[in-house]
Amino acid sequence: MPSFKRLEDLDVKGKRVLVRADLNVPVRDGKVSDTTRIDRSAETVRELAQRGACVVVCSHFGRPKGTRVPEMSLRPVVEPLALALGMPVAFAEDCVGPAAELVVNGLAPGQVALLENLRFHAEEEKNDPAFAQKLAALCDLYVNDAFSSAHRAHASTEYIARLVPCAAGRLMQAELEALGKALESPERPVAAVVGGAKVSTKLELLGNLVTRVDRLIIGGGMANTFLYAQGIAVGVSLCERDMADTARAILDKAAQAGCTLVLPVDAVVAREFKEGAASEVVSVNAVPADAMILDVGPASIEAVKAVLASTRTLVWNGPMGAFEIKPFDAATNAVAQAAAEATRAGTLLSVAGGGDTVAALANAGVLEDFTYVSTAGGAFLEWLEGKTLPGVAALEG
Repeated sequence: MPSFKRLEDLDVKGKRVLVRADLNVPVRDGKVSDTTRIDRSAETVRELAQRGACVVVCSHFGRPKGTRVPEMSLRPVVEPLALALGMPVAFAEDCVGPAAELVVNGLAPGQVALLENLRFHAEEEKNDPAFAQKLAALCDLYVNDAFSSAHRAHASTEYIARLVPCAAGRLMQAELEALGKALESPERPVAAVVGGAKVSTKLELLGNLVTRVDRLIIGGGMANTFLYAQGIAVGVSLCERDMADTARAILDKAAQAGCTLVLPVDAVVAREFKEGAASEVVSVNAVPADAMILDVGPASIEAVKAVLASTRTLVWNGPMGAFEIKPFDAATNAVAQAAAEATRAGTLLSVAGGGDTVAALANAGVLEDFTYVSTAGGAFLEWLEGKTLPGVAALEG
């Protein structure tokens, strides 16, 4: 768990504070369609404004690849950000140079401005020192509140932290504290639920987790690969047969580390991958040759719930089955609801993250019941893989 400064460690009154947020939100027809990231970023910006800072917010948006793409302007974010903050937000037509300086220098204490898309400049993603210097010229203090971009060493996430006094924003702080409690200094036993389609995309994650957790629950399509690696026929299920040796190596590593791997003992199978398709529950040892596994079965659900009953810390990444299509969301829903119930009862600290995971927990109706749900995606995964995140390392001190 890195040591880092927090907002309360900064004297911000009358100072220009550059806040690196993640406002990379979905926009349709010029309107923001999901304000979750904006709403989450508002806490830090509002607190700084209330403490008398001149707050300058910057963010990337999309992948304009260093050119000015009108459809990737941050201008549509101004109105929802102002609504979330309950105060006006000025907009600068650029993130550096005269256009940015004009707006920033016009701010009074307690006022907020949003800069144009950082990635309109190719130097941002190159972590260019001269570009970072231009950003630093706009501020007296720097606050990184974009954990979701912390796995990238960019000028606005890494280099600028070398140039001006810096701290973590409230969102970054919450993320680091939640992940620290889950994996750095957890209350044991610790369990991880890892689902999703492919073992190949989560090799480093699985390799790291088996040495960090006491129980590893594997679901989704990747469970089929582990079953196949143990000589179990999985019909026409999604299965990476070329990853069988890798799966066996992970099983061996888990055994050596004293980590219990929990795999499905029964499955819900169907001949078609569509909503309402005829399905049946079978033992994993009796999957019909023409059927595909689309969810784990009721006996597997009960086994996982029994594991959770004696678990004190849970990390979750990926669904248990094809949750997007009913009825194959049953296992994900049941396990998520069991975890949520234990969290509400105060017996479980639960941390979840990753795109599909957020959607799956929302589908189960428990998004607000977990201790912490990260929307960070790639950064969350890299943290679970045990990697150093440049944007986090830059805040250490």
